[in-house]
Parts: sequence; C-alpha cells; structure tokens
Amino acid sequence: MDKTAQKVWNQAHQQANSGRRTVTIDPITRLEGHGKIEIFLNDQGNVDRAYLQIPELRGFEVFSQGRPAEDMPQITSRICGVCPTAHHMAAAKALDDLYGVKCHPVGRKIRELVYNAFMLEDHALHVYVLGGPDFIVGPDAPKEMRNIVGVIGKVGLDVGKRVISMRRRIREIINYAGGKVIHPVMGLPGGVAKGISASELPKFKEIAKDGLEFAKFTLQVFHDIVLRNDAYVKLITSDTFTHKTYYMGLVDKNNKVNFYDGDVRVVTPEGKEYAKFPIQKYLEHISEHVEPWSYIKFPFLKKVGWNGFVEGGSSGVYAVAPMARLNAADGMATPEAQKAYEEYFKVLGGKPVHHTLANHWARVVEMLQAAERIVELVNDPELTGKEFRTIPTKTPKIGVGVVEAPRGTLIHQYETDENGLIRRANLIVATLNNSARIAMSVDKAAKGLIKGGKVDDGLLNMVEMAFRAYDPCFGCATHTLPGEMPMIVTLRDMKGGVIREIRR
Repeated sequence: MDKTAQKVWNQAHQQANSGRRTVTIDPITRLEGHGKIEIFLNDQGNVDRAYLQIPELRGFEVFSQGRPAEDMPQITSRICGVCPTAHHMAAAKALDDLYGVKCHPVGRKIRELVYNAFMLEDHALHVYVLGGPDFIVGPDAPKEMRNIVGVIGKVGLDVGKRVISMRRRIREIINYAGGKVIHPVMGLPGGVAKGISASELPKFKEIAKDGLEFAKFTLQVFHDIVLRNDAYVKLITSDTFTHKTYYMGLVDKNNKVNFYDGDVRVVTPEGKEYAKFPIQKYLEHISEHVEPWSYIKFPFLKKVGWNGFVEGGSSGVYAVAPMARLNAADGMATPEAQKAYEEYFKVLGGKPVHHTLANHWARVVEMLQAAERIVELVNDPELTGKEFRTIPTKTPKIGVGVVEAPRGTLIHQYETDENGLIRRANLIVATLNNSARIAMSVDKAAKGLIKGGKVDDGLLNMVEMAFRAYDPCFGCATHTLPGEMPMIVTLRDMKGGVIREIRR
C-alpha cells in the first residue's frame, strides 16, 4: 500500500475506533449452535457490560406434545447433530422411568458402551477442533489459522491423521450398537433394540485399546503444549477467567464421576457437599430465570435463589461440564483418570478449581475415564448376552432421565396421558445449566481484556475463549419462549434516509 494512503487509512481507522461505543462479535465461532456477543464501551473505552445473546429458538418442548413417548429418543436427538447421543440416552432413561421398568443389565452395558464411546470422541472434537486451536495455535494467532488446519500445521500431518482416524473408529462402535452414528435408534424403554454379536468383539477390543492410548497421547499433548507454557498457565489461572460458583455433576455410589448414571451432587464454592439427590427430585433443587435479551434460560439453585449474575455462596448460579464434574466428585472411577485427576488438582491449587479455562484440562481427564470404561465393557463377557431388554408392562405417567453430556448434566422429563402421548416435556439441557456462568464469563473477560478502547482480533478471540471453554451447544439449549430478542426495524426512503426506527 502507498505510504500516504496507508497513513490516511490508519488515521481513519483510529478515528472510527475512537468513536465506537459498541463492539459486536457476530457470529461467534467454534461452538455448536449460534450466538453473538455485544460489548458496550463507556467514554473511557472500557467495558460497561458484555452480553452473550442466543438468537435462535428450537421449541422441542412444545412440538413434541401429542407425540408417542417412544418417539422421544428419536425426536430429541434431532435437536443437535453434535450431541444427539446424549439426548437419545437421556430420553431412553426417561422412558425407563416413565414406564416404571429397570433397564436390562445387558442393555445397560450396551448403552454405557455407546455412551462412553460418544464421550470420548466428542471430547476429542473439542480438544482438537473447537477449543484446542486457542492453545495449540495460539489465542492471538491469525484467525484463519485458529482451526483444525492450523492445528495440523502445528502438530504435524501424522498427528492430524491420527486424531481424525481415531474419532472415526470410535464412532464405529456407536454406529454398530446405536444403529446410526448421528441419530442413534437403539434406546427403548427397558433396554436396547439389538445386542452385540460376539464376532464383533475383537474389532471393538482393538478400537478400545487404541482409544485408551489416544486418550493418554492427548494428555501428553496437553502437557507439552499448554502446561509447559507459563503464559498459558497464567492465562488459565488468571482472575479474568475465574468465578467462584456452585458445581454440579452425576456421581456413583462412591461419589466418583459417572457419565451415564448416579445421583446429582452439588458442592459449594468452598467445595463442600451442598446437596445430593436422585434426578426425580430435580425440581426441588433447580429453577429457571429468564431475561428479555436471550432465548436461553438461566437455571439456578432454587433453595439459594436467583440474585443476578453474581458469584459466591449467596448466588444460586452453578456450573456443570468437565471442571464442575471433577469438583462435584470425590474422584474418577478408573485408575488412569484418577492419576490425571490428582495431578490436575495438585497443579491448580486444590479443590475446587474455579478457573473456567481449566475445563480444557478436565476434559482430557474425562477422555481417559471414558476410554478406560470402554476397555472394561468390551472385555465384560455379559456384553454379548442374548437378552438385552425388559419389556415394560406399567401404564406410563411421569418419567425423568439424566446423563452427563460432554457439556454437562442433561435432564429430560416427560408427562403422558394413559395412552403414552406426551402432555408435557421439560428439557434442562447441559449448556443451559451453564448459561448464567457463561454470561458472567463473557462479561468478565471483556472487562478484563478490553481497556481504553483498544480492541483487536486477538482480544476478541480471547473474549470468545471465555464461552468456548464450556464447549457450549446453544442449538440444544434454546427452548424458552418468554425470552424476547432485541429487534430494530429501520424504515428508509428511496435515497436511504431514515424515516422511522422501531425498537423492541
């Protein structure tokens, strides 16, 4: 560019920026679903408030009314193409409860196999494709490099091939046992639609073994790229990305992390057990707040109450997902994951960990547990049992199902008439549980990073990192009608002049 033209361009750019009052990130990237961030600056160019808005609406809770309950695992899995297995499994478990039938032991093991395979490959997706580029390539790297292509350029083509190949192979387990890899069709009240042939086990055992090695390899990658970089560790533990809130997750009878089943456990910001309850009592503990600027609802702890977007013990705001699960549990259920769990808390200063970006590390710890559980299940002789379903006989009424989705605790509740037709459906979707904390994280990151009106692409990406660490799926999480999106209608004449502006 000519130097004179460059000087004029830069002066114009600075002038434009000096008068800017609002910064918009639209669309936000590397997440499931859609969203945008509006950042409002004051006269000093600092952040007054930043909003994460979810401008989409799904409405599954409404249009599933009148449908047969047995259709819900198929209907709700269409909410999302990334986490359909989580919705399918939560729906199948809700049907178990609805029909008052206990899942057949073999059917349960097949469900767990599919579910842990899903957790492993879905977490790998975020580590390497969605959240990983922020660390592997760098938070302020050119945006055209902050993606899987940039990751491959950094770690090498062979590693890239290994990541893609391993995810594909793990998904073969879901494809076989689940019937379909994107929208599984396996879940029925009392069990699953088909069993696993003994002839398939050698292949599954090979995939399981390689999957565990892949999880260990991913932990090593995290060590090499993130933990050995002092700047990254400081960023993870910085106040800009820290909130002291309650934490929630499913635990087994020994209070260890469980992705498929167990009681819901909640711990305080100090790490003490606050509540532990079966999922059927979730309405005693969880309520929802709505805001006029988003279609997403904001769940909170009912007995603490909604006191706004604030942290601390007097605020009902809580978190779910990997970091929250590790905080809410007393440990991991498998040995390699337990070792990684102990290192995680040792390095980060003990329990509970409040650093939002630590979700990335916790996610890798969970990959280990999912991989180890797959190995356990494919070596379980009962997995290939010929009976895999208990036929329900009771009249349906109300049923609640829960799983830990990669993005947090996922709850489905269905109420039916005596013919099993849905009268009411309530979905507390994983990302929904995190929505208040995510909104706080985006606001705090924007205030911590943007000063004096200085805004560049790298800083805006670091604001996005505040939501990206949660691995949110906003496509799943938007189900509220009370929300009212801000809308501006501008009427112009033929020459482009503004005649009238209507705001909602």
